[in-house]
Amino acid sequence: QLQLVESGGGLVQPGGSLRLSCAVTGISLDYYTISWFRRAPGKEREGVSCISGGDSSTYYYDSAKGRLTISRNIGRNTVDLQLNNLKPEDTAVYYCAADPRPSCSEFEGDYMYWGQGTQVSVSS
Repeated sequence: QLQLVESGGGLVQPGGSLRLSCAVTGISLDYYTISWFRRAPGKEREGVSCISGGDSSTYYYDSAKGRLTISRNIGRNTVDLQLNNLKPEDTAVYYCAADPRPSCSEFEGDYMYWGQGTQVSVSS
């Protein structure tokens, strides 16, 4: 059974860093594209970053570009998202999503499986 479990969220001061992890069970990351999305308070869920199952290409979709690094660990079957120089506007629930598509998409409707999310709060 496919399951996605996010971890690593928390409260951090502006300028701080967090490393989010998406633990994936039931599938091989070689054949699934994994994306990170986030939903800020009062806003629509938006794509943040993606790593494709086909060729492990990486994409960064939003204003956090330049402050994020997405990576995957095939041995542990996890996809991590390193967030640096965090800003208050990064406050959101962060979700990972999976789909058996070979390439990335920033649209949440293109993903079949979702985790429950992890809260990231940036505040002094």
